[in-house]
Amino acid sequence: MPAKSKAQQKAAGAALSAKRGDTKKSDLKGASRSMEESMTEKELKELAATERKGKPEHKSG
Repeated sequence: MPAKSKAQQKAAGAALSAKRGDTKKSDLKGASRSMEESMTEKELKELAATERKGKPEHKSG
């Protein structure tokens, strides 16, 4: 499932980094924290690998 916005893609990247142990879980905030807890590494990798070109910064409504 591809990310719908740049913000979602960035949050997934931060959560993936914490899940792999590259960054501290305590450094995560908001969406990235809940993503890290609720998604598998494979799901996070798919979201984080989404091409950013043409994506809005934030998804509206």
